[in-house]
Amino acid sequence: MKINLNKSILYKMSLTNKQQRHLRSLAHSLKPVVAIGNLGLTDAVINETNLVLETHELIKAKVNAETREEKAKFIESLAKQTDAEIVQTIGHIAVLYRPKKKNPIIILP
Repeated sequence: MKINLNKSILYKMSLTNKQQRHLRSLAHSLKPVVAIGNLGLTDAVINETNLVLETHELIKAKVNAETREEKAKFIESLAKQTDAEIVQTIGHIAVLYRPKKKNPIIILP
């Protein structure tokens, strides 16, 4: 099953500092569920990220990149293509957030 949210227009929200702190605290215990490997940002990675975000809303992604610039580019591109907000990046780990359209699980302060 292929989900492509790139064609739909989703609202883009910007998180406040308080909301980012809340999401970081929730993400602390999470394990990375998406990995961007040697092949880079493929359609399979984007589709899997969309599926996981629709289920969990808040995820960690691990990015294996040679340079900081390449890592930042992958994270930015992944967030843009999945309509997600980048909550935090530490090392090779990025925390992404996208609320569900109906019945969101995470209530932001």
